[in-house]
Amino acid sequence: MATEINRRLALKAAGSMVPFATLDAEGRAVGMTTYMNIDAGLPRVEIGSTWIGPSAQRGPVNTEAKRLMLGHAFEVWGCTAVEFRTHRLNTQSRRAIERLGAQLDGILRAHMRMPNGTLRDTAVYSITAPEWPAVRSHLDWQLARPR
Repeated sequence: MATEINRRLALKAAGSMVPFATLDAEGRAVGMTTYMNIDAGLPRVEIGSTWIGPSAQRGPVNTEAKRLMLGHAFEVWGCTAVEFRTHRLNTQSRRAIERLGAQLDGILRAHMRMPNGTLRDTAVYSITAPEWPAVRSHLDWQLARPR
């Protein structure tokens, strides 16, 4: 974990990533996520390199973190789109991205080599600026509903 945190902080120092710790309601660290592939000229950004511990999965923590990040990307930075990427076979991650309201843009086949040497197909999702008001309302409803 220390190696990964140091890697992200080095990328932050280089200006190519903005990492965040994800905390639960009691202030315990339960994960991490980042803005990455930042294109300030368009502007457009990817939210990724997300990890959520088992204790916080399928609860409101990830939804709230992504709501805050999406709000900042669209309402402060004026992004035209926010992108999410995951392994095509990572169904848990794909369902989480879809629950946020992102739409599947497509699959990048044989997109990257994994540490074990296999080729990864990458599922690419996005939310565009015109979609943001409806997505924002849906996320706000998800966070306000009784559990």
